[in-house]
Amino acid sequence: MKLPAVLVEAFASGPCSGNGAAVVLVNQPLPDSCLQGLARSLNQSETAFLWRQQQEWLLRWFTPTCEVALCGHATLAALLALGHWGLVVPGSTLRFHSLSGPLEARLLTSPATMAAGLAAGWIVLPSSGLVPAPLPQELGNLVNTWLACGVEGYWTSPLGYTVVLLPASAPLASAVLPASAIPPGQRPGLVLMQPLAAEGPAAPAVLNETCRYQLRFLAPGLGIDEDPVTGSAHALVAPWWQQQLGLPRVAGWQCSPRPGGMVCEAAFSGMIRLSGSGHLLWDGHVHLGSGDNFPGRLG
Repeated sequence: MKLPAVLVEAFASGPCSGNGAAVVLVNQPLPDSCLQGLARSLNQSETAFLWRQQQEWLLRWFTPTCEVALCGHATLAALLALGHWGLVVPGSTLRFHSLSGPLEARLLTSPATMAAGLAAGWIVLPSSGLVPAPLPQELGNLVNTWLACGVEGYWTSPLGYTVVLLPASAPLASAVLPASAIPPGQRPGLVLMQPLAAEGPAAPAVLNETCRYQLRFLAPGLGIDEDPVTGSAHALVAPWWQQQLGLPRVAGWQCSPRPGGMVCEAAFSGMIRLSGSGHLLWDGHVHLGSGDNFPGRLG
């Protein structure tokens, strides 16, 4: 069995930035064990699997260790992969069917990104909302050890992520953040975010919009010590930043070792539109051999 596959660096400003996601086009339903085995072998933070059923696109996401219910950067990667394969044309809207319900997406035509060897698009993700909560003392102590600062806000979320607001002065971009030290309650996903100070160094820009906040995302509970650029995390926190800043749309940056960002705006109730660009790093096929020798073969 030979399946088309690409590696897309999503929410990237150029090669070797953003968040890498493998995208595999499946021509028949495959067992979960096979999909998980491929994701483990491809060894990206996420591998997206696409399968066309009549006129609909089914989309699933796997980390190297488990399936997840929502992944933003791999959704953008899946959209850009379909454009690369000529299965969607710029300007058309499609719908992915996923564990998080139907997700709209559109491939964009942008002369600036095309000139830079990038493709652009937007995706719509659910934004589950932040729930204020008391800061766990163990986490507060850990943040102080990492960043020598206090915490200005703390939230949980229905998505399972916890969110910490840091002062603008905290050295978030340069800090060493060993994910192994995160307490069990925050291991499914810890967002550390801060405003980008207007008086500081020039803030990065995404699709010609200056970023107003930045974050880092640690998820050892999902097998990802640090995710480079996380669409689901920005979808979660961007509405809070929009409200705080009084803006209908806001650009956010992820200051990980492989940085990148996106523009976030409200789409419709409970959903947010994320716009960004991506770079195609490689294009090829994965080879599973015959049905008798790939993991979890169909009987």
